[in-house]
Amino acid sequence: MDISVAAAAAVHALVERRQTVATAESLTGGLVAATIVEIPGVSAVYRGGLVVYATELKARLAGVPEGLLAERGPVDGDVAAALAEGARERCGADWGLATTGVAGPEPQDGKPVGLVFVAVAGPSETRVRELKLDGNRAAVRTESVTAVLQLLTDSLRSASTAA
Repeated sequence: MDISVAAAAAVHALVERRQTVATAESLTGGLVAATIVEIPGVSAVYRGGLVVYATELKARLAGVPEGLLAERGPVDGDVAAALAEGARERCGADWGLATTGVAGPEPQDGKPVGLVFVAVAGPSETRVRELKLDGNRAAVRTESVTAVLQLLTDSLRSASTAA
């Protein structure tokens, strides 16, 4: 799916539900937020976000437990979940999105280039998806944004069906 199509689907689903979203980004460095705000009408649903590239800021700004970061490092599914939950809570949104991973060009802390975790924290559950992406730095970042937006849209659909 194209990145702008994924963003439009997510934003329109949020507008329809009258719900809000916030972001916490590491490897994407604000690309999720920038992609979302390209969609007309987004001001009704986007609360804001955190770019927490440095590991200590994941704890300080997004509320990721320091022990979790020390034990597993920043590229981890539970860290992604904590980032999404932190974005949701600290920005006062219904939904929180997060990205963390290795965009390259070099592996990081023994984690391979292309290993990414995206997460969506909602009112009733947090979902994490592990990705193993190919391509250069730009491709890994773009695919990460598309994946987290698709996960949000899937989560919104599931929440609608459950309601």
